[in-house]
Amino acid sequence: QEQAGSPFANVFNFLGHSRGTLLFSIGAAVLGVGILKLHWIQNLLSISKQPVLIWIDGCYDVTHLGHFNAYRQARALGDGLLVGLNPDSEVIRYKGSPPLIAEAERAAVIRACRWVDGLVEGVPYVMDKDYLDKEVFGRRGVDFVVHGDDPCLDSEGNDVYASSKKMGRYREIKRTEGVSTTEVLGRLLRMADGLPPRDAAAPPSTFAPSARRLAQFTPTRRPAPGDRVVYVSGSFDVFHAGHVDFLARARAMGDFLIVGVHQDSVVGESKGRGRPVLGLWERSLSVLACRHVDDVVLGAPWEVTRDMIKTFNIQLVVHGPVYSATTGGPADYDRSYRGAKEPGTFPGGAGGGGGVPP
Repeated sequence: QEQAGSPFANVFNFLGHSRGTLLFSIGAAVLGVGILKLHWIQNLLSISKQPVLIWIDGCYDVTHLGHFNAYRQARALGDGLLVGLNPDSEVIRYKGSPPLIAEAERAAVIRACRWVDGLVEGVPYVMDKDYLDKEVFGRRGVDFVVHGDDPCLDSEGNDVYASSKKMGRYREIKRTEGVSTTEVLGRLLRMADGLPPRDAAAPPSTFAPSARRLAQFTPTRRPAPGDRVVYVSGSFDVFHAGHVDFLARARAMGDFLIVGVHQDSVVGESKGRGRPVLGLWERSLSVLACRHVDDVVLGAPWEVTRDMIKTFNIQLVVHGPVYSATTGGPADYDRSYRGAKEPGTFPGGAGGGGGVPP
């Protein structure tokens, strides 16, 4: 340690300051390199993580819960979902008979599903390598083709998805147990023959949802302050294009749409023995899959009571322009909507029962 005033003291002081400056400069340089490296890594990751587009295709006749759950699972595998729809001609070619539901109506239901980002029509039942390369992976920019874990074979017993599997662009999802198109069609055929769709010979579906499945289908949005809450109710049995149109127009009359889905017993009383074709859970989840719906009342009562209107903060109760035939006739609907039509039901005189505009 040199004394103050020593000729060496100034030298040591200079070296000490220089050393500090040098260490600071080195540290700043290291930090700068680290930041640049971090930015480089982040840019690289942003470039490499491109949106993943998923494809799922089929006939989707009598679109039901199993189809909607397939769309949900497929959408969860990527960032977007395209649904390919087989035309009537392809269904006849490979299955021997036309689909029960017309192509345009099947398309309308698919487009209304909250997990579907786009629909491609005219898709062949069997997509060969050429079609996949040009239309699916090429023109559409799809990353993976998806199907359920149940076998899908053509008329000669060949795997319909063999080409996408060989190309390494195939992914599999779980089939929804207890739900099938064959079962639904069988019940509808019984109705056509004058038999109840469900009885001892044709028991109800075995499908039973868990709390997790209900959560997967339930929208997360809640009514915001000032939202006009609209309520509709019905059986919504075998969800179809007419339901989609009705729900879209009802939703346009407000900001938040609640749909009451009647209990099986209520539907049976109003529609006749053996109805509905599908059980409460299947009908409710199908309604929840519709992008126009914000919430569902499971097992809603036939009558829209004042207590119910108050509980859900309903500002408008809506029904269709034409009443479906019931066992009790027009009196059934008078009973259903009398609470909504009573004076003083809605604060400030807003709301009331009304028909969806044509």
